[in-house]
Amino acid sequence: MYTIQGDLLKLAMQGEFDVIVHGCNCFCTMGAGIAKSIKTLFPEAYEADFATPKGDKNKLGSYSFAVIEREDSRFTIVNAYTQFHWRGRGVKADYEAIKRVFTQIKADFSGKRIGYPKIGAGLAGGDWEQIAVILEKQLAGEHHTLVVFSP
Repeated sequence: MYTIQGDLLKLAMQGEFDVIVHGCNCFCTMGAGIAKSIKTLFPEAYEADFATPKGDKNKLGSYSFAVIEREDSRFTIVNAYTQFHWRGRGVKADYEAIKRVFTQIKADFSGKRIGYPKIGAGLAGGDWEQIAVILEKQLAGEHHTLVVFSP
């Protein structure tokens, strides 16, 4: 896992990544964190999320996606269903869902440059150390980068 500072969305627009992945809940909200920025800047990603069944627990460990084309930029945004809901305190990140979705991401996007924030460790309250181990294992052999937000 590479780690850099920056703005994941700006870096994607600048051609640094072929695929960016962010964690989503299963209720099609995209109302906070990086998901809210994605919804605003790239409504295609929200439309892909909104096309899935709202509140369906079976989405955990799967993803929806949108191919984004802007000016000279082309990349894919993956809405990874890594938590069921967003309400209340405590850990909402589902570690098994994170494992399953990243197994699928590796299968579907092998050879691509993949970027992501600290999925599951922000608003979802997960333990980044535990999540990082999962990502390292599931994305072994791939070019993947953690982007720690820095404006």
